[in-house]
Amino acid sequence: MLNYKKYKRVPVVDYPERGWPNREIEKAPIWCSVDLRDGNQALVEPMVVEEKIEMFNMLVRMGFKEIEIGFPAASQIEYDFLRQLVERKLIPDDVVVQVLTQCREHLIKRTFESIRGIKKAIVHIYNSTSTLQREVVFHKDREEIKQIAIEGTKLVKKYMQEYDGEVILEYSPESFTGTELDFALDICTAVQEEWGATKDKKIIINLPATVEMTTPNVYADQIEWMNRHFRNRESIILSVHPHNDRGTGIAATELALLAGAERVEGTLLGNGERTGNVDILNIAYNMFSQGINPELEIEDIKAITEVCERCTKMEVDPRHPYAGKLVFTAFSGSHQDAISKGMQALSKRTDGIWEVPYLPIDPGDIGREYEPVVRINSQSGKGGVAFVMDSFYGFRLPKGMHKEFADVIQKIAEQQGEVAPEQIMDEFRASYLDRKEPMHFRKCQITDTEYEGGGFATVAHLTFTDHGAERKVDGIGNGPIDAIQRGLEDALGIQIRVLDYTEHALRSGSGAQAASYIHLMNVETGEATYGVGISSNITRASIRGIFSAVNRLFY
Repeated sequence: MLNYKKYKRVPVVDYPERGWPNREIEKAPIWCSVDLRDGNQALVEPMVVEEKIEMFNMLVRMGFKEIEIGFPAASQIEYDFLRQLVERKLIPDDVVVQVLTQCREHLIKRTFESIRGIKKAIVHIYNSTSTLQREVVFHKDREEIKQIAIEGTKLVKKYMQEYDGEVILEYSPESFTGTELDFALDICTAVQEEWGATKDKKIIINLPATVEMTTPNVYADQIEWMNRHFRNRESIILSVHPHNDRGTGIAATELALLAGAERVEGTLLGNGERTGNVDILNIAYNMFSQGINPELEIEDIKAITEVCERCTKMEVDPRHPYAGKLVFTAFSGSHQDAISKGMQALSKRTDGIWEVPYLPIDPGDIGREYEPVVRINSQSGKGGVAFVMDSFYGFRLPKGMHKEFADVIQKIAEQQGEVAPEQIMDEFRASYLDRKEPMHFRKCQITDTEYEGGGFATVAHLTFTDHGAERKVDGIGNGPIDAIQRGLEDALGIQIRVLDYTEHALRSGSGAQAASYIHLMNVETGEATYGVGISSNITRASIRGIFSAVNRLFY
């Protein structure tokens, strides 16, 4: 039996005055990408300098104004990368780079050496504050841990005296989620006061879910509690850095924004230690889907994904929100039918608002294509096959025909799995358009005959081949279809009835063709089927549809 008693619950926050549940996200936060530091350190094969430069350039194009570019004091390749950015003048004036360092003098000194020549930089210092790490890693009490943070702040102030650019200080109480709130506030306030933060000289206080330990609402309570209890709040930019250990990093971040967070550190597609950092793209697209400007250039998810996969050597899961290859794809028959009807309804709307069942955003808005929206396999239904025929090839199958043709595709799908649109069209041709044997229509002349008394009848002079032998027959009826039906009944000795007839144009222009669908019944057996014909002449298309149905029904 699973030994669940081995674990203890993380205590919730006693905070009945919480206000975040009644708020809504109204604008994008300050985004800070940590792909080049936190994301890079979690790779099996870390990026080389040129790969890091490619990633950096993409982040700049996407509109990130704050980019953490590494831990330059901890690795020569990170130091070299930073220097390449400086020497090649790759850092735009409106982009602030961020560097991480522990609160140790030799590391802080090396960090300042790495950023020389940069006009503005965020120096991010941190030390772990959680109860567990104080006890088992550092063997220090609260006051000793607080002094590490204060000393780190003093060292940043010391080395920035000789720095010719502007420094913004960021402080993170690492493992914040496992830290007592009163101590987290105490240590952050000590750093804030040592730095001398003011409204015009703000400090970034970053409260990371270094390890996600409980439900997102508890993280939101922690953030709001800190937000309400900070002194000199206008001197603080409140930042969060959530990880995804419990798989709720997105929810935790969104609730933290409701709780007062103004800044989010994360990575593209959620790369990072263990289960990863929070996925900035996911949050940005969530905002976009609610009519909020995410303030990032994210119109081409395929291009972003390609760079990430190439630089990180990691593939994006096909079910990854927004970016996965299958997330705008419906295999389920009921989903396919709803999407099809939603797209039809959307084409008639004039308000410009996107509302389609199962598609929270328009795939085209983020560089995705409509083609993969409906994919056909053994789980698909009649609506999906009809959607493919309409959206790919322009055949608007009558509703009664949906199941008949879907059954054909279902048998194929049960044998081979997914059926591509091209194969569906091939089967449509074979089953309907190319059913020209043994009865093959050749030509027909339609004339109207006037009776005494002013009545009219339609005469069809029909030529066709029957098992290769040419035959000619005349049929008389109250219209072309009725005349053809009667002529074939006489010639072939059969009894048939047209149950339904529909037609539509396939494409516009001088080369336009019409598609005709004939629902035909064998009167003797009651069996019925559809036939389909196409031609630039609607009458010829209808006759071909009749022959298609006769061949399907009797041969």
